[in-house]
Amino acid sequence: MPVGTVKYYLREGLLPAGTPTSATQAQYGEEHVERLALIRVLVGTGGLTVAAARAALQMIDAPAPSIHEVIGTAHQAIGPEVTAEPEALDRARSLVEAQGWQVACDSPALAQLAAALDACDAVGIPGMERLVGRYAAVAEQLAAFDVAAVPTTSPADAVRFVVAGTVLLEPLLLALRRLAQQDASFRRFEGPDVTPG
Repeated sequence: MPVGTVKYYLREGLLPAGTPTSATQAQYGEEHVERLALIRVLVGTGGLTVAAARAALQMIDAPAPSIHEVIGTAHQAIGPEVTAEPEALDRARSLVEAQGWQVACDSPALAQLAAALDACDAVGIPGMERLVGRYAAVAEQLAAFDVAAVPTTSPADAVRFVVAGTVLLEPLLLALRRLAQQDASFRRFEGPDVTPG
């Protein structure tokens, strides 16, 4: 990693300072290497802003006392931040309540759901409530897998896993869904006797 990038991360508060060895140099340890790798994932692969990455890293440095709070705080820090009209939020809350899920009333994911539902309505995707119920059932299974994998060794380990996992696994899930759609489309519309291109 270029020295300029490391200095930028230091200035932005993403990377803790090293141990000074002279007036213009410092020594960095393995923990700095691990932190740089995490920063690269958050800002590069994950596409977080520097401010969002800083918020996520601050949670690792001073995590919430319970793992449940850690997960909620991590989700709030890594966004995206979306605004939604009160009626749309009420609709999203109703859908979540219909699933029997226990979520924070100010969860950013509620606004994300509300905005997504409004967008689907705007383009006329039919039967959204029914589809949402089906997607919610699959999401509940995925969430169970995700939460079961969260390490309980320390809140900092949990935050690191949740932040990196959320940032990296969401694109992975999207890619898998699109590939599965291609396969399902082939099976439905092309039939088993056609060789895929």
